Formats: sequence, structure tokens, C-alpha cells
Amino acid sequence: MSEKISPRNRFIQTILGISKAMTWYYDSHIHLSDHAYFSDMKFILRQMECLKIKACCVSMNNKNSLETLVLSKKSNLILPFIGIHPECANDDLEDMITLIENHHSSLSGIGEIGLDPTYVHNDKENKRQIHVFETLLSLADKFDKPVSIHSRKSLDDVFEIMTSYNTRHALLHWFDGSKKQLKKATDMGFFISYGPVMVYANDKQTLLANTDESKILVETDGPVRFSRCFEMKSGQISFIPSVIFCASKILGKSFDEMASLLETNSNSFLGL
Repeated sequence: MSEKISPRNRFIQTILGISKAMTWYYDSHIHLSDHAYFSDMKFILRQMECLKIKACCVSMNNKNSLETLVLSKKSNLILPFIGIHPECANDDLEDMITLIENHHSSLSGIGEIGLDPTYVHNDKENKRQIHVFETLLSLADKFDKPVSIHSRKSLDDVFEIMTSYNTRHALLHWFDGSKKQLKKATDMGFFISYGPVMVYANDKQTLLANTDESKILVETDGPVRFSRCFEMKSGQISFIPSVIFCASKILGKSFDEMASLLETNSNSFLGL
């Protein structure tokens, strides 16, 4: 008779990378090409191999996008997303267009792109941010690529713009909207991702419980730092099993069931 493994021990096995399950875990949004990770990259890539994690590596601007492309050549576990973050909307858009056109066959997606009034100080800057977002969305549609969208304090504006673009492979990363906005996102076909904050934030747990299960993804958004149980450490790819475990408890699933669902959802988002 085979020995029964407790849920706790199964989770520990998964964390250590010795689970026999063939499920791949996905971090749907992480800035692995950020300089904060450079010195530890060999260890991180080895960690990803052991834990069976693939990462959608998003970018901030032209320079960082080139760094993402270089990093993606080191491992097929790095899924490169390039683009211009709304904070960097003044970056050279023509250079980004050329970069995407020249590398579209090797790209996994476009991102991080979107809107954020935090970085807007006048009408000109607002129009520029919208123009960059719409231009990169058009390129994503042209090359049939998924997009990772930044929508802080701008969800309704993102919804309005996205009515003209493909939402079947669009992710609203770090979703922070209301239940009403969550329903709107679901009706429009967006994917929604939740990160380490969900482990200790009741409002995020409530949002997850109300999200269409076929549209849920998980992320770390590293190197963003997280408080509480994460002790203000930068987001690490190794946080992903903890996020999956938390999601499984909220949705009343086993860890393996949740991981399998997320793998299916991630492949759907990526168009695989």
C-alpha cells in the first residue's frame, strides 16, 4: 500500500521541487531583467528549473526590453514580453515599434504597457501615454501577441480603449479594482492576475473568490517588495507556490488542482 501524503507534506515537496507532478507553474508578470536580479540570475534560473516555473518577463522601456531579449536567450523558461510602461511613456516609441517588428517571432508577448495617471502632470502627457498604449496594442493585434496591462487608477479608461482591441489574450496584472470592475473585466474576456499580497490581504482574497476560474493567473511583479510574511523582501519567483497554495485554499481546491487550472489558464493567455 502506498503511503498517503498529507496536504502539508505535499506542499513542502512542491516548494522543494521534488513533486512528481508534471505541471508547470507560471509567474505571469515579473521584471526578471531588472538589475535587482542580475547578481543572482544563475541561481534564479536553476531555481526555476527545480520548481518547474516559467516566467513572463515584462519590460519597462527600450533599454530594458533589449535586456529582456538577451536574458530570454539564456533559458527557455524566460518568456519575453517587451514594451513601454506608462511611467516611461516619453521613451522613443519608434524605436520600440522597430524592436517589436524585428523580434516579433521570438516574443511571447507585449508588456508592460497601459495607463497610470500617477505619472501624468498635464494634458500633453496624458495624450502621449494613451498614444503609446494604443500603438503597442495595435502591434500586439498585428502580430497576435498577448499583452500584460498596467491599469492602476485607470481601469475604466483601459476598458474603454480595449473595446477596440483583442481582450482574449490580455492580462490586467495586479488587479486592484472593485467587484463591479471585476465583472466588467470578466465580461470583456480579460485575464486577471493575483500576487503575493493575496496571501495576507482580505480584499484580494475576496476578489479572487469572485473571479471566473478560467481567467485567473498568478504573478509576483518582482522586484516589488511585500510586507507581512514576506518581510519586505523583493518579489522572488519562488513565491509562486505560496500564491498558488493560498489561491487553492480560497477556492476550495487541492494544490495540484489549482496548479493544473493555472497551467491551463496560462497556456490560454499565451496562446499556446
